[in-house]
Amino acid sequence: MKVELAKTAGFCFGVKRAVETVYEQTEKHKTEKIYTFGPIIHNEEVIKDMQKSGVTVLNTVQELEALTEGIVIIRSHGVPRSICDILDSNGIAYVDATCPFVKKIHKIVEEESAKGSHIIIIGNSSHPEVEGIKGWAGKNVSVIQSAEEAENFELENKGKKVCVVSQTTFNYNKFKDLVEIISKKRYDIIVLNTICSATKERQEEARNIAERVDAMIVIGDRRSSNTQKLFEICRNACADTYYIQTLDDLDTNQLRSVEKVGITAGASTPKKIIEEVQNNVRINF
Repeated sequence: MKVELAKTAGFCFGVKRAVETVYEQTEKHKTEKIYTFGPIIHNEEVIKDMQKSGVTVLNTVQELEALTEGIVIIRSHGVPRSICDILDSNGIAYVDATCPFVKKIHKIVEEESAKGSHIIIIGNSSHPEVEGIKGWAGKNVSVIQSAEEAENFELENKGKKVCVVSQTTFNYNKFKDLVEIISKKRYDIIVLNTICSATKERQEEARNIAERVDAMIVIGDRRSSNTQKLFEICRNACADTYYIQTLDDLDTNQLRSVEKVGITAGASTPKKIIEEVQNNVRINF
């Protein structure tokens, strides 16, 4: 069996930076309690390892407000401005590990909102990155994920300026389609493609590999937005596409008659897990 591993598989710059930030803080502040507000990235294996180092995940605003000491690390997905305000008002030290590409979107929507623009975020409204962006976009903000939502989008003031940005991990082709629908409404519109370049490259490479293999393995956490997008893209190009979190999820019987397998992984998948899957497939087939 031939195995082709995507060159772009695994940690992206923003995720690597966030994970390293957590471990740096645990080493630097051995006597202080380290917290993250929400999982630092979407990967259960990474979170479990951090917990072994004493890192506690805060999942609610109430838990955050109850803190009286310690250091909070802001997750790679970013947070709304209100979270930073709580930490500042309570005098809790924090380290911002927000991905720089996400941080750039915060600045864009903050500035455009101040100019009077209505902000449209193309993305999943329940994803923490989008929730964070919304928290910097002021009151006039909409989240659009589907063609139906784009078709139904209307503003009372037709002359109002509209600024469109995207969740960094959104499917690039879907983004273009939704922007086209919104643009036909003839608002005074500015479109800023804020999909991370690494995400686009990862999606394109995954599609190319999936088109020329017999089976495709996509590795990543079930909650990972960018891994979900990779799975959708690969499944459209290769019917036998399998979504796994670790080697334990791989059903080797599904690969018995396969001659060529492609492997890719989401931006929050550790190298160790990718190598375990790749080596297992090569050794056993």
